[in-house]
Amino acid sequence: MPTEAGLKLLAPEKNHEEVIKPLAFVQEQISQFTADKKLIKHVPTFVPAGQSTQMVIGATPESDKDIMYTANTFYKNFSLKRVYYSGYVPISNDTRMPVLGTQPPLLRENRLYQTDWLMRFYGFKVQEILNDANPNLDIDIDPKLSWAIRNMQHFPVDINTADYKMILRIPGIGVMSAQKIVQTRKFGKLRIDQLKKIGVAYNRAKHFMVCLDSPYQLKDYQGTQIKAFILAESQSKYLKTDSNQMILF
Repeated sequence: MPTEAGLKLLAPEKNHEEVIKPLAFVQEQISQFTADKKLIKHVPTFVPAGQSTQMVIGATPESDKDIMYTANTFYKNFSLKRVYYSGYVPISNDTRMPVLGTQPPLLRENRLYQTDWLMRFYGFKVQEILNDANPNLDIDIDPKLSWAIRNMQHFPVDINTADYKMILRIPGIGVMSAQKIVQTRKFGKLRIDQLKKIGVAYNRAKHFMVCLDSPYQLKDYQGTQIKAFILAESQSKYLKTDSNQMILF
């Protein structure tokens, strides 16, 4: 369970320390074997795949902030490779939990994975995405877009001059696309058609960036308008493809 309070609600005899102790032990052993390997050539690798943990989502009333702050603590303190988020599927009539027939929170699970991705690969701090003012993720849009809309003062980003970390924060641009942008612009300023070929989701990114031939300035629109535009476009694509597959970004 993501919090001690949630665990106590369902299993009063248990505590988070029982989870933390083995994680700490494994992390200590990994560090020790790594240090020994620098001195002794044939020391075996200990837990080569690293360690992970899993949290059950939706069985107890934690906020997304509670969940991701716990995940962030585990990443920092125990160098976890992954934290997994598993939507609770009701299997009993226990009054402390969601009733039988309640749908598993798959979309929420997906949003938590997206947030995890932003923390591990996009340079976001958990406090930027979730805090007291925003304790839960936006179900309508992904957390990267939600952050951008709440922080319009950072935009527009000039694709041809911004550093890699800021380019990564533009909705519609992933890690590989950001790397290609930084490499390609060495040979000249980038245009819209080049960004599309690189793999940028331009219809989303255009609201937060400018390039050599951008047709308008970002300040023409407010964050709420941009959200409405993107949701309308996403809905249009959904109806055309009739797909319900979840994606990261």
